[in-house]
Parts: sequence; structure tokens; C-alpha cells
Amino acid sequence: MILTIATVSTIYLTGRKYMRKTRKALGLLVMAALIISLVACGGKTSNNSAANTGSNSSGKGDAGTSEKLPKISLFQSKVEIAEALEGLANKYKEETGNEIEVWGSAGDAYITQLQAKLAAKEGPTIFTVASGAEAEKFKSYYYDMSNESYVKNIAPNMALESDGKVVGVPVGVEGFGLVYNKSLVDPKDVTDLDSFTKTLQNLKAEGINGLSLSQEAYFLIGHILNTPFALQADPQDFIDKLNKGEVKMADTKEFQEFAKFMEAIKEYSVNPMEVTYDTQMGDLATGKTAMVHQGNWSYGMLADYDGLDVGMMALPIAGNKKLSVDIPSGWVINNGASADEIKAANAFLDWMYNSETGKNTIVNEFKFIPAMTNIDADSLDPLSQAVFEATKSGNTIPWAMNYFPQGSIVNDLAPATSEFFLDPNQTSEQFLQNLDAAWAKAVK
Repeated sequence: MILTIATVSTIYLTGRKYMRKTRKALGLLVMAALIISLVACGGKTSNNSAANTGSNSSGKGDAGTSEKLPKISLFQSKVEIAEALEGLANKYKEETGNEIEVWGSAGDAYITQLQAKLAAKEGPTIFTVASGAEAEKFKSYYYDMSNESYVKNIAPNMALESDGKVVGVPVGVEGFGLVYNKSLVDPKDVTDLDSFTKTLQNLKAEGINGLSLSQEAYFLIGHILNTPFALQADPQDFIDKLNKGEVKMADTKEFQEFAKFMEAIKEYSVNPMEVTYDTQMGDLATGKTAMVHQGNWSYGMLADYDGLDVGMMALPIAGNKKLSVDIPSGWVINNGASADEIKAANAFLDWMYNSETGKNTIVNEFKFIPAMTNIDADSLDPLSQAVFEATKSGNTIPWAMNYFPQGSIVNDLAPATSEFFLDPNQTSEQFLQNLDAAWAKAVK
């Protein structure tokens, strides 16, 4: 029979009334029972505590065996993944017992809201920033994740870095180049300016538009101008010097050749000012156009055309053989969070990029092209597959356009390019001079 504290106490109180002479003996009995009971309870409490805490901090085990970490918050701008991200947070809680609060996606207002929250020291634990100028803007808030285990799987050149440190892990990648109809163009025939021009000439003779740009600012000049910038030894340094007037596009060989490419397009292809994005992709799908300068995102316009076989190759300025690939944004950790919150943030990112649940969500629910070498993607469309393969091999050039002066593509460079295509007498040299003038206007 086990004596509880309550039972012994009752005996003691009764004995005090009727058996005062045995007080001392009962007192000793109560004390002994208390010690036995407390030791037994203490042992059970200690064992339960160990079971609940666990020792697995990787976030890969069952909820009952994972380390209990504080609840953290996550903020990002892509409305299209908001629902899938909520689902991922629920799965993380199911598998690890830890919680992620996903703040509502802010869309176009994201940067304004993020800046206000960080300034008020109410920022999220994890948030996203775009590479380039936006990433520079928030660099003082980044935790250095260089030594975290999941960083080793980031594809070559795809980490978000600041001052030589890895501060962001990519959400995925996007890329662009020459998207071509395989029945009309062989990449082996488009390797430099001469072969590019000859291909346009031959296709025009067959009644086919060789290459189509479209009138929208990024599709007209923003993306295609990226290549000569990205081919500079240090694109960001070149842009800094261009901003200061220390270099000019008109004096730089890669830009001189770029202008010749644009001149060939002007002479042998349909005028881009007569083409919209929808027309551009529709004509590629129906065989009226052989090539377009576009990105992997454009496959959505082609998916419903049966029998269409497309690929993506590099824009061969200066013999370039690499696609323009970069990360639209990266996950960063707020260095203003507590040490335990930072630990929890790292545990979540490790789980997202290493667990089967996380990897499956990135590819099949977010629909991102993975920027990690440890994530397979077996069901990508042809254009995304080309970008994915280039990413894994490191056969890429960066998006230098992310460092262009804010608003310059739409407000300055696109009007100068429109003028080039509308004026039949404007030469490639004059076009470059006008681009230099437009750039100088943008940085004032």
C-alpha cells in the first residue's frame, strides 16, 4: 500500500486529538512519507520534461522528439505563394511541433511595410528581399548565415551576399535568353553576331520573323541590355562608374556589339513597337516567329500548344554561352531577433531546404525553379529545365539590371529604345549615345 501525503496528514490530525503522546512518532512518519512521495514525483517530472524537450534540433523528426523552439514570424511579398506558404507552416508544426506565423503577403506595398516594421523594431524574424538595390537597402538587418548547414547546398553564384558573407538563401531562380522553336532554329547556328545576323536573314527570306522583341519596357530593352552589363569583369563596379560618368556604353566593346545585334533585329525582324507580349508569344507558338528574347515565365503562354518544342539559349554577345539567371528574392534572417528566435529561424530554413516535405513544396506547390543543388525537379517545363540545368552547373551570368538606377528602364531606357526602332535612319552608334544620355538623366 502506498501512503499519500493526504492520507498521512489525516492520520496525523486524528492522532493529535486522541493520541497526543504519539505525536513525535507520527511526525516522523509524516516526514518520511513526504520525502518518499516527493522523490517519486520528482523522478517522474524529470523524465517527462526530458521526453517533451527532446534533443533533435534539426526539425526532421517527429513533433514529440524535436527541440521546442520559440514561435517566429515570416514576411514575404509573393501573393501567389501565400496559401502554399501557410500550408508549409502547418506541415512544419505537424512534423516538429514548432510554429511559424506567416504574415499576410503585402504585394506592391511590401517594401514600405517591411521598412516601417524594421524601423520600429517590430520586424519579422524571416523576410525576403530582392537581389540588387533592394538587398543593399536592408543590409544592416541581415544575420550572417555563412556557417549554417543549409548554405552549402546553394547553387553556384546564387547566394545573396553582402560584404563577402552569405546573408540570404534564394527562394528560387528565374532566367532569360533566346527562347527558340526547335523546328526552326538550331543553337549551333546562333553563336555570334555574324551567325545571328545570317540566321535572321535566312528566316526572313522564308517568310518567318527571325527574332521578336515586344514593346513593353523590360521585354524591349530591360532584359536584353542585361547581357553586355553582366559580361563586364565587375558589373556592379561598371555601373557605379557609369553613374559617375567615368565610363560610357558607347566606348565599351560589349555594348558596341550589343548595338549591332539590335541593329540586325531592326533590319531583319518585325518592328517591336508593333508587337505586344501576347502577340510575341502567340507568333512563336504558331511558327510565325522563330525566336523571342524571353524568360522561363513565358512558357505559360506556350503550354497549350501541342507539338511545340522549344528551348532556351544564350544571347551570344561577345561569344556568350550563358543564360541570364538570378534569384528574384532571398530569405534573410533579422539580426535584431533574439538568439533563440534566430536559432528557430535557422531550424526552419534547414527543414525547408532539406526535408522531403519542404523540398516538395518548393518545387510542386511554390512552382519555383530550385536554386539548391540538393533539390531535384523532375517535372519542370522545357524553359524552366534549361534554367535549372544552367543554375546547377554555374553556367550563368547575373542580373546586373538589378543595379540599374531606379525607374530607369521604364522612364529613360525604353523611350530611347523606342526612338531607335521608330527612326529608320538612327544608327547603332547613335543608339548607344542616346542610351548613355538616358542613363545620365536617370542618375541626376
